[in-house]
Amino acid sequence: MEFISKTFPGLEDILADELRNTGARNVTPARRAVYFSGDKSTLYRINYLSRFSVSVLSKIAGFSIRDENDLYRKSLDIGWDSYMSPSDTISVSAVVDSGIFRHSGFAGLKLKDAIADYFRKKSGIRPSVDRESPDIIVNLHISGSSVTVSLDSSGEPLFKRGYRKGTGPAPLNEVLAAAVIRLSGWNTNDILIDPMCGSGTILMEAVMYASSMPAGYFRKSYGFMRWKDYDEALFAEIRERSNKAVKVPENIRVKGYDISAEAVNTSRRNIKAAGFEEIISAEQKDFMELLPEAPSGYLIFNPPYGERMKNEDLTLFYERTGQHLKYHFGNYKACVLSPSAGPVKRIGLKPSARYRLYNGPIECHLLVFELYEGSKKLKNRNIT
Repeated sequence: MEFISKTFPGLEDILADELRNTGARNVTPARRAVYFSGDKSTLYRINYLSRFSVSVLSKIAGFSIRDENDLYRKSLDIGWDSYMSPSDTISVSAVVDSGIFRHSGFAGLKLKDAIADYFRKKSGIRPSVDRESPDIIVNLHISGSSVTVSLDSSGEPLFKRGYRKGTGPAPLNEVLAAAVIRLSGWNTNDILIDPMCGSGTILMEAVMYASSMPAGYFRKSYGFMRWKDYDEALFAEIRERSNKAVKVPENIRVKGYDISAEAVNTSRRNIKAAGFEEIISAEQKDFMELLPEAPSGYLIFNPPYGERMKNEDLTLFYERTGQHLKYHFGNYKACVLSPSAGPVKRIGLKPSARYRLYNGPIECHLLVFELYEGSKKLKNRNIT
């Protein structure tokens, strides 16, 4: 069976590594996606375990077309009754990069017509379209003349982990937060602090990562549960086996701070709902007043982008942030996710690593700073 795991730009390589470690075969990174193969068990495991997948598609057909009618005719030849019943509700998600179609909506309509006519001819019943909560989500991808038709096995996007009870303004996506933690190189024996924690996404993903907790631990449903060939016993076995591997490290230290009392209260609600209140603490405090709680550790945070701050205020904020890191957090590693086009350069520190990522449509950089007590030159001189 052939599958496609969709993700965000910049995460393809770490997703590919994750898929290999989860038992996927023939793993091939692409643009915003990773192709792989496996069986039904592989599909279920990836959905339940993957931290970096947005959705997992199961390919059911691939063919070439010359015009829009070709799409209809060849889609009509797919054995749709192997995957769904005429009583199922459907929706079609189309992504098109082709001169054959001017917009993706029309291509999606052609595929919907083919599915409806297939069942009408066989049973006299046409499946209904439900854009809000369909039983079956069909994915159509057209690149030039090449067509791929897949079923979305995830249903709701996989970044909807199921632990959120509240969000703040511009919450960080869970998949991106998990990727930031992975790219930071966090050693789970070290303290992890998010000094601008918002609704607590980085904190939650950090504990799940450190505990080997499946990304889908709190989720109740997946798209494949509504498929005709859903194997409930198989998925229950995968979930039970995966959950047995969960173990919270004894000395884990994960702490969040935010200048906003409302943000801290939201974090606490999410932390409590997940049962992490004995592991994660969240307190109201301005970052500029925050001092180290351990000789070394990790600061991982997503500072304000400036939607509610004037440019000069945002520039000053980054300058002060850099100074506070430099003078108070020697021996820490600071990982800052910030828009590429923003004033992040005013932080005044040289990154040891830089990763280009996207927070929604905003191009960002994850900048990793190795902080030292005094200058790096002095530190190196002391070592020798």
